[in-house]
Amino acid sequence: MGKADIIKAVKANKPNELPLPSLDFPSSNGQSLPSLFEERLLAGGGEFFFAKSRVEAETYIQSRIKAGEYKYIAGALKSLNTFDLASIQDPHELELLNLSVFEGELGVAENGAIWLSEDRLIHRAAPFITQHLILLIREDQLVDKMHAAYAALRYHDYGHGVFIAGPSKTADIEQSLVVGAHGPKSLLVVMLPTEA
Repeated sequence: MGKADIIKAVKANKPNELPLPSLDFPSSNGQSLPSLFEERLLAGGGEFFFAKSRVEAETYIQSRIKAGEYKYIAGALKSLNTFDLASIQDPHELELLNLSVFEGELGVAENGAIWLSEDRLIHRAAPFITQHLILLIREDQLVDKMHAAYAALRYHDYGHGVFIAGPSKTADIEQSLVVGAHGPKSLLVVMLPTEA
């Protein structure tokens, strides 16, 4: 059988085209997006706080900082920063970072994930090297599903972005879940109202 015969046989035996599956998955079954987001975040080992205003959010974060465990703080809340990410040239210098605070661009209720884009991070490694991570997200930045998130993202505007859902964890060894294994030991998400 020659090449032409093989191609002819393949063309003669092509399966019929089928329509693509629908991506119109059921939504959150009436549960509010913040409530679903909180439920999924807690299931993934994260913590959740709903602030009534940006001032309340900063006060709450400040109260956690006063516990004294965070010496080197960097990120979106400049009034709390003791560490200037913009002054860092070598990412190895981020090893001192105790706490990072970033504002998310988009939250996904179905898995409690938050999208962080490169333009908000300054250093790509910062949310992974820091000992503890706090992410801020507004209520109106939530979508129900990952499909909606990918449709809404403007990821062509920058070179890097990442979804973060919960603190780092592993269950490689004897299937025992260890939280805080390879990155942040904790993740707190502070949700803000739409107008904040």
